[in-house]
Amino acid sequence: MGANGSGPIGRLRAFAGQIGLLAVLGLMAAALVTGAPRLANEYADRGLGADVAGLPYLVRDIMLPTSVQPGPLGDPGAGTANLPVYRDAMPQPLPRLIGDQWYSASVGPVGLSSSGDFIPFNGSAGPSVGIRAQTGVREAVRMVSGVWPDAAGRTPAGRIAIVVSEPTADTLSLRLGSHFGINAAPGTPPVAVEVVGIFAALDPSAPVWNDMRLALEPLVPLLDGDRFQALVVTDWAGMGAVDGRLGQFTYQWHYRIDEHRLNSGDIESLTAALVRLKRVPPLAGAPVATSLDASLIQFQERLASVRALLGVVQAGVLASLVGLILLAARLSLERRREELALLRARGASTLSIGTRTLAESVLVQPFAMLAGWLLGTLVPGRPAGTEWLVPVLAVLTTVAVPLLAMSSQRRVTFVVRRQDLVRQRPSARRLTAEISVLGLAALGVFLLRRRGLAPDGGLDPYLVSVPVLLATGTALIALRLLPWPLRILDRVAARTRGSVLFLGLARAGRGAPVTIGPLAVLVVAITTGVFSGVVAGTISHARDQVTERVVPADADLVGGTFATTTADRLRELPGVDAVTGVALENAQHLLSGTGVGAEDLGQAQVVVVDVPAFVEVMRRSGVPDDAVPAALRRATRGEGPVPAVVSPAIAASVGDGAVADVQGRFYAFTPSVVADTFPGVKVGVERFVVLPWQALPVPDFKPIMPNRYLVAGDDFDRAALLRTADDGQREWRSGVLGRPVTGVAAPAELVTRSEYRTSLDRTGGNELLSLAFLIGALGGTGLALLAVGFAVLAEARTRGRVLSRLRTMGLSGRQGRQLLVYELLPLIGAAVLAGGLVGVALPGLIGPALNLSTFTSGVAARTHLDPLLVGGVLLLVVVGLAAALVIENLVNRRMRLGEVLRLGEEN
Repeated sequence: MGANGSGPIGRLRAFAGQIGLLAVLGLMAAALVTGAPRLANEYADRGLGADVAGLPYLVRDIMLPTSVQPGPLGDPGAGTANLPVYRDAMPQPLPRLIGDQWYSASVGPVGLSSSGDFIPFNGSAGPSVGIRAQTGVREAVRMVSGVWPDAAGRTPAGRIAIVVSEPTADTLSLRLGSHFGINAAPGTPPVAVEVVGIFAALDPSAPVWNDMRLALEPLVPLLDGDRFQALVVTDWAGMGAVDGRLGQFTYQWHYRIDEHRLNSGDIESLTAALVRLKRVPPLAGAPVATSLDASLIQFQERLASVRALLGVVQAGVLASLVGLILLAARLSLERRREELALLRARGASTLSIGTRTLAESVLVQPFAMLAGWLLGTLVPGRPAGTEWLVPVLAVLTTVAVPLLAMSSQRRVTFVVRRQDLVRQRPSARRLTAEISVLGLAALGVFLLRRRGLAPDGGLDPYLVSVPVLLATGTALIALRLLPWPLRILDRVAARTRGSVLFLGLARAGRGAPVTIGPLAVLVVAITTGVFSGVVAGTISHARDQVTERVVPADADLVGGTFATTTADRLRELPGVDAVTGVALENAQHLLSGTGVGAEDLGQAQVVVVDVPAFVEVMRRSGVPDDAVPAALRRATRGEGPVPAVVSPAIAASVGDGAVADVQGRFYAFTPSVVADTFPGVKVGVERFVVLPWQALPVPDFKPIMPNRYLVAGDDFDRAALLRTADDGQREWRSGVLGRPVTGVAAPAELVTRSEYRTSLDRTGGNELLSLAFLIGALGGTGLALLAVGFAVLAEARTRGRVLSRLRTMGLSGRQGRQLLVYELLPLIGAAVLAGGLVGVALPGLIGPALNLSTFTSGVAARTHLDPLLVGGVLLLVVVGLAAALVIENLVNRRMRLGEVLRLGEEN
């Protein structure tokens, strides 16, 4: 027979509130350690798929090219049968990850020339036309006119049957029945081909066209003397009819990784398989062409960083939950203090008390943890390796009350003393424990900065817990330091009118409710929330800087080549405030001079900007223009080299000056400013030269043609901008061909600054990053408020007796609420100050371990404190005090202050 019922079931009914609260906390902890890692895996898998889907085919796909020297070819289509053979010979897990696959045979267009009266010439240079046959192409087209080449591969006239795309037919002036010759070299007999069909691609962006874009859209030359380049399509019989007369053939087996079959758990094995595949290709003599392994390594670095961040946040939230579980267990024992003391007085041993409370806990807590685990399994995603924590937490929540009950009843006492009047020096054991926590935190920070959070590929539990140890150590220091300012304030309050402030500070200074339990939980929770907010603000601020660097205007309009009149047309559009043209050329040669024997200084990205107009667009777009040096602003046309902004890599190679190839003409420049970046140059470009357009000696007969426009404006019409830009491309193309054209080589693309900024938030792993911020912010805030509530509940009975006595002395209800506020302010204030300082300092302390630059396109992420975060922390203080007042009011109504006084008078 128990004091509160006939057995464990009866005691469960009597103490349902306390036991239920402990069960809810256990359920939350189980759901967190089960669901959060599963959702993290789901987001990581999505991020990996999105990253791989956005890679260029030369990076993403696996290609096995092999070349055959001129001579009899046999059957070029025989290689189709080897597609599954080579795929299955690849190391695991590659075979199961491959989706689409193609086999092709091709020759040219590079190194070939064509002849025919209907084919356009650029000066004296005829077009270069290549021939290709590939699996999957027939199914990817719609015949506009004519037919697909038949099995014979030849026309009745004995020519090789070919089909061409509509743009190819338009550009090269081809039609059904057109025939021309393709030559491998001057003087060699041509291969005669005839157009039997004109097609349109069902989906021009389909992967099957990736490495044969010239079959869809010919390359129109930019410079005089350059050749048009195009591909025509035939079938395997047509390729066999070429019979090696056009030089070296290329056979290629092309395999495409299906991003939907990937998961982040396969990254290491997939990377290792790709490395082995490159070392031992399935086809001897055919080198494997892919860079997917390098991209996977980069994604893995980002994933490791975000998982490290998520691990730190989860550790903080989980530690706060465990702390609340222990506080709830202490609160439950506080409500049963008289019962347990009576049992001890009747001769019960501490073991029997532990067994008694264990019999109650075991009926509830394991099932609550099971419910939390089942709730966590409903979250989408693969199971993670942290679910072993669920049984550990189940044991903790089950034995917490029994162990604390046994510990509290080691000494039998029947008189409750006022602990707030007893000032004791901390024991040697406690001092040792506190110093150990501080030492472990300091050692952890040192190891974190040297080794990172995952030195062996997996998260180290100790290193992940370092922020928790730092927060706990800071709470210990705050607990030791807090009484001193409180005593000073208490003495000042004693000289003021009124007693409420004095009484509140006096109780707070004597340890009610400022104890290590609530304070530590509060500091850890606030640290977690502030840390998440600071990291989110830091990454967001760095991404803002990247956006202004890459898109230094309201909009960036990019195309192939525009006519020089395009800028004026764009300025006339409604909503456009300013426009400037930019000529950006990749892989341009730099030479030591223009004479014979000039040394090649390597390649670079050459950017030509009209600096005054460039700066005007930046200003009107609200982008700081301090990155544009004065040397470029002052540059004017004259004799001699122009000043230039160059990257450090270029400065080291060009010395005092060099010449740059800009659209076929060489312009001399002198490095005036060496900079790591320049507005409009993408992050990661290590070799670039920026030239002032207004200072270049550009001849009227050979103007520099822009391929990019920066636009300033707010309410411009996107469709009108794109339409005008494409008109400019058609105008330039018509000038090259000498006749009107209807199509464009590549439609213009428009990216606004806000769109680019949004794209940075959609990079692979960003959902996982947002999950970490959400868990940290919501978890830290919610658990901090719960800690305040526990602090109020823990002192509810004592405070009730105090208020009951003070009411007899004339204390009003309003003054009673003020007393609670004055008691809690030191606890919440110390926790907010300590937790806030640790949360702000953590990104700097463990920043190298988090490697935040992986989320900011490689730009250094410097700690940034958002003013909204400061406001949020202050709001948390107000909400915490308001929640405490609500809880106090509910408790007082339930306990009824008069009964508290009568029941507690013997104490």
